[in-house]
Amino acid sequence: MVAIARFDPFRDITTLQDRVNRLFGASLANADESTYGSWNPPVEIFEKEENLVLRAELPGMKEKDIELRVENGVLTLRGEKRSETELTQNNVHRAERYYGTFVRTFALPTTVDTEKIRASYKDGVLEVVLPKAETAKAKRIAITS
Repeated sequence: MVAIARFDPFRDITTLQDRVNRLFGASLANADESTYGSWNPPVEIFEKEENLVLRAELPGMKEKDIELRVENGVLTLRGEKRSETELTQNNVHRAERYYGTFVRTFALPTTVDTEKIRASYKDGVLEVVLPKAETAKAKRIAITS
């Protein structure tokens, strides 16, 4: 099955910009700045029964710090992960956790019924269920002779 997605002329530019930002952010940051700023939570998108499902890892975040929005066929996941303690260059020996704001956008196929999207958050994982519209579901066609 091939999914038809809405053409987004800025998708490649946004992806390139994110990669360049990460490249320069990682090379120019010092020890205490490397854990702050922008980050991208990892996601997986898969098909399950009559739905598409998006799961995002957001460990240590509170529900109130996560925003999920759908507009013009684009699903936007935005939030901010805050540090529990204040880290400074003087008291940090190793910092591998990321904090700060993030924005992820996903172009939705036209087959998703945006009115029925639902989301849940448990154990640091946000799950967004994107139901397919009735017209997009496979139907058996009887063959007559």
